[in-house]
Amino acid sequence: FFDIPVDHLYSKPVFVDNFKNMKIENPVVVSPDAGGVERARAFAKVLDCGLAIVDKRRDKPGMSQVMTIIGDVKDKVAILVDDICDTAGTLANAAAALREAGAAVIYAAVTHPVLSGPAIQRISASPIEKIFVTDTIPLRQDALECGKIQVVTISELLGKAIRRIHNSDSISNLFI
Repeated sequence: FFDIPVDHLYSKPVFVDNFKNMKIENPVVVSPDAGGVERARAFAKVLDCGLAIVDKRRDKPGMSQVMTIIGDVKDKVAILVDDICDTAGTLANAAAALREAGAAVIYAAVTHPVLSGPAIQRISASPIEKIFVTDTIPLRQDALECGKIQVVTISELLGKAIRRIHNSDSISNLFI
């Protein structure tokens, strides 16, 4: 189980069902950087919606500057997907660029919410409506109190994987 790439936590059991239950009209999945395009493409395919990419440049470590939005986000509900959110600079800058490009509503889904340093302030000040995070990392108190952050548990997914491993069954369909 632990050899499964972290990107596959975007599979049906974790975030996809969450967004499907929201019955979002006119969604577009957005990769906040070029490195996450494969993850965002897989997520968009399962949601049966469009894909956009934020082309950014990193001037120095911990600092990102958004350059261009590739794809159509105007009047759409943008869903930013990322594997890790540390200081939230990339996520906040991407959300600001999406708003500037005309996205109607912006959500985010992050597998591992490190949320260090100014992350909570950046998320709070950003145009992100709601950021969904898993419980792979315990949240700090200010993150728990932030009205924009909602935790999605992976406990059921882990339980299913453990049961399948114990029974020598395949776990790959949990992550596809």
